[in-house]
Amino acid sequence: MEKVANYEQDFLTWTQQQAEYLQKGRWAELDVKNLIEELEALGRSEQKELSSYFQVLVMHLLKCQYQPEKRTSSWNNTLSNCRDKIQDCLEDTPSLQRFLLDSEWIEKYYRRARRDAAKETQKPLQTFPTECPYTIAQILDPEFLS
Repeated sequence: MEKVANYEQDFLTWTQQQAEYLQKGRWAELDVKNLIEELEALGRSEQKELSSYFQVLVMHLLKCQYQPEKRTSSWNNTLSNCRDKIQDCLEDTPSLQRFLLDSEWIEKYYRRARRDAAKETQKPLQTFPTECPYTIAQILDPEFLS
């Protein structure tokens, strides 16, 4: 008799076993409650990844614009890498595009980027615009502030 993997004790074995049950149509043996939880968490992690790259990218755009004399190749690499990662996120999960069209989502992550830019540049928060000064096209454009 096959040993049933415990979600709490061995997550990897549990995931492999659940995949096997799905492949073989063993519906009654699926751990539906935990599968639902994991699928929901997976969707949230995709959104969090996009949010993180967006926030870091906008912070670096602000730093480049408001402290150009301190710009380094590291900042340029961060701009490029974040843009690439955002593009990867959008290619892998096209439905994430809707967040880039959501003004509330943009402003939420802009506020955080603004706060972080103020900390990193040691400039007063009031130095930076209260609303995002960039369009999504500018933010994602590899030539913008490059």
